[in-house]
Amino acid sequence: MNHIHTIKHNNFTWYIIDKPTKKQVGWIDKNFKFEKEDLTDCLPPLQRPKLVDRQSYLFMILLFPYYDRKSQKIEASEIDFFIDQNKLILVHDNQLPPIVTLQKECQENNAAREQYLTDGSRLLYEILNRLLHYCFPMLNHISQDIDNAETNILNVYERKKSVITEILRIKRNIVNFRKIMQAHKSVISKLIKCSEKFYSPTYLHYYFNNLVNHTKDIWDFLENYKDTIDALHETHESLLSHRLNQIIKTLTIFSVIVFPLTLFAAIFGMNTMNSMPFVDSPYDFWIVVIIMLLSAILMLGYFKNKKWL
Repeated sequence: MNHIHTIKHNNFTWYIIDKPTKKQVGWIDKNFKFEKEDLTDCLPPLQRPKLVDRQSYLFMILLFPYYDRKSQKIEASEIDFFIDQNKLILVHDNQLPPIVTLQKECQENNAAREQYLTDGSRLLYEILNRLLHYCFPMLNHISQDIDNAETNILNVYERKKSVITEILRIKRNIVNFRKIMQAHKSVISKLIKCSEKFYSPTYLHYYFNNLVNHTKDIWDFLENYKDTIDALHETHESLLSHRLNQIIKTLTIFSVIVFPLTLFAAIFGMNTMNSMPFVDSPYDFWIVVIIMLLSAILMLGYFKNKKWL
C-alpha cells in the first residue's frame, strides 16, 4: 500500500491515493461505504468533471492541466474527491505538484496540519486554490508563446514552416486547456451548495466564491488567447497567400516576356524554301538579337506602365 497515505489531525483524516490501481480502489471499497460507480470512476480512462451528491458523502471529479515538457503539450490530470465531514479522500495520478507539495507540508509540519486540517472545508479550499493558481504560470507561458509566434510571423518568408508548427502547437494547447477547465465553474458552484450539509455555509460562500472567480479569470484568459492565436493564424495564412501570389505573378510576367523571344527564335529557326528576312545578311544574327531585346524591353516597359512590376 505504498501509494496510500494517511494524515490525521484531531477528528479529521486526509487520505491520499496516488497512481490508483484496482488494488488501491479495492482498499477504499473495503474500508468505506462508497458506491461502486464512484469507485470505478477513479480508474482510467479520464472521466468528465462532475459532482455527485450521495446521501452520506459527495463525490467530485475535476480535471486540471499540466505541461508535458517532452511533448510540449498540455495534458489533463484527473483528481477524484470523496468528501464528508470527518475525512477527505483524494485520488490522483501524481502529475500535479501542488498536491504533492501540500501533502509533504502536512506530513512534516504540525503548523500546516493545524492550519489546513482543522476541517474538510479548509483543506478542500487549499487544494483547489493551489491547483487553480498552478494554472496561471501555464497561461503566462502560452502568452509568451503567442508573443513569440507574433514576432516570428514577421519573418514568415524565411521561417514559414516553423511558424505554422508553433501556431498549431499553441492552438492545440489552448483547446486542451479549455476542455479541461470548461466545467470548473459549474462544478465548484454546485460544490458550495452541496457542501453545506458538512461545512459552515459562511466559510463556503466567503472562500469558495474566490475559487469560482479564479475559474472565471482563467476562462477569460483562455478566451482572449484563443481569439489572439486564431487572428495570428489567419494573418499567417494571409501572408503566405500574398507571398504565393507574388511568386505566381513574377513567374507569369517572366513567361510572358520570354514568350516573344521564344517565338522569334522558333520562326528564324524554321527550314523553309524561301529565305527568311535578314538571313544571309552580314549582321543577320545581331539583327535578330536586337529585335528580341527590343521586344523584351517593350514588354517590360508595358508592365511598368501598368504598375504590374
